Amino acid sequence: MQRRVPGLVAVLTTIVAVAGCGSSDSGSGGSSSSGGDGTTRVKVGIIPIVDVAPLYLGQKKGFFGSRGIELEMVGAQGGAAIIPGVVSGQFHFGFSNTTSLMVAQVKGVPVRSVVNGAASNGKVGGDVTGVGVPKDSSIKSAEDLAGRTVAVNTLRNIGDTTVRESVRAAGGDPSEVKFVEIPFDQMPAALDDGRVDAAWMGEPAMTVAKAQGVRVVASPFAETDPKLTVATYFTSAGLAKRDPGLVEKFTEAVTESLEYATDHPDEARQVLTTYTEISGDVLKKLTLPGWPTEVDRPSLEKLASLGRRDGLFGDRKPDLDVLFS
Repeated sequence: MQRRVPGLVAVLTTIVAVAGCGSSDSGSGGSSSSGGDGTTRVKVGIIPIVDVAPLYLGQKKGFFGSRGIELEMVGAQGGAAIIPGVVSGQFHFGFSNTTSLMVAQVKGVPVRSVVNGAASNGKVGGDVTGVGVPKDSSIKSAEDLAGRTVAVNTLRNIGDTTVRESVRAAGGDPSEVKFVEIPFDQMPAALDDGRVDAAWMGEPAMTVAKAQGVRVVASPFAETDPKLTVATYFTSAGLAKRDPGLVEKFTEAVTESLEYATDHPDEARQVLTTYTEISGDVLKKLTLPGWPTEVDRPSLEKLASLGRRDGLFGDRKPDLDVLFS
């Protein structure tokens, strides 16, 4: 039986308790450790998907080492699972979808985005994520997802939010879509076994699924906003306050990594072999996201609006100025 990550609401309940009811001066964020050579060892919570390739590439190219940072990447199922790790001090930084960060903030969790992570490439039918269905499925478009079961990596995050928007835009009723949690790497098998009707997949799961005959019927990111800021790297408010120098160096190194990955897509693809198990054929066919160095504010505002429409934030509104400053 697959091990499930707790739902986002339960996770965030734990976070608030750990974070001292949202106090930014709590002990969250951890303390960086320095080696005898002056290098600071930094743990980063990531999702092992193509989106984080710049981080591994930047480490390989020495962008972090030149700033005295030695990275240790730790994998998780999704951003909702990484947030409590950052707040409790398990990680110094984390990679999370922007919707999960907004949900955390409105619940009083002291998190701060520090640098962009990944964005939609804007290509409907060829984006970095898509909703896939078996080749013989009767589902032909996003409208047909109403009344069906759709897999997402974690519930109540950017996946189901943008899938709902695709369904809505296609004329379907998004409230009739049933979402279930399945890790990205298990989604192709879940489709093949008939456990779900459709799956919202990222790379490399999407390319693996396509090789099995899966068809893409929606591109939720690009259909929501072609410049959608999908995810960012973040830290706790406590660490940002205690060690702004480390945050600045990390931000600079990630920015350089994003620029390099954008200019060298073949190297970005190749670095995936260091943290995923993919074949050469899959590697060549992978769809890459956009890696801009700045967040796209209008797209974040649209996500916040969609989150409110879907009831993710209760009666509160995310403070984008604070979260993505």
